[in-house]
Amino acid sequence: MPKKFIKKFMPDHHTIKNNKHLQIFGDLLHNGNLWHLNRRSVAKAFAVGLFFAFIPVPFQMVLSAGIAIIVHANLPLSIAIVWITNPLTMPAIFYFCYLVGTWILGASEKAFVFEASWQWLVDSVSTIGPAFILGCGVLATVFSIIGYFGIHALWRYSVVKEWKKRLTRKVTK
Repeated sequence: MPKKFIKKFMPDHHTIKNNKHLQIFGDLLHNGNLWHLNRRSVAKAFAVGLFFAFIPVPFQMVLSAGIAIIVHANLPLSIAIVWITNPLTMPAIFYFCYLVGTWILGASEKAFVFEASWQWLVDSVSTIGPAFILGCGVLATVFSIIGYFGIHALWRYSVVKEWKKRLTRKVTK
């Protein structure tokens, strides 16, 4: 079931191989193991994708692809999962990261108003930056671990469920 469900949402591997930002990986993209759906590759893809979804850097997809290649995770899935933080969800997720960071540091929340300027970014690094970066790192790690083990458990549950269905079909025949 997870394999069939995931396959519905997977992007075409030719699209990913021809992406101009991923051309830096060259022939590494032709490794067939990066495109297979199995329990290990999908669990690794979730871990890698969720980790980089919470890291506030540009080119998250390229970083996710690079690590997916290194750890032999499913490449399209690890890239797609990064899009959990998209322009619509990013403000809420990153604000939550900031709140987690302030909670861990025991600091009080600082009032701020976002401005799309370089000066605001420079000023914010010293005020809200430490809590934000800490929160991003902690949540990236926590959610990647949850994703990895969650996919393993879901996959195992699905396989056991299919075994039981087969067994009941054999018994009823």
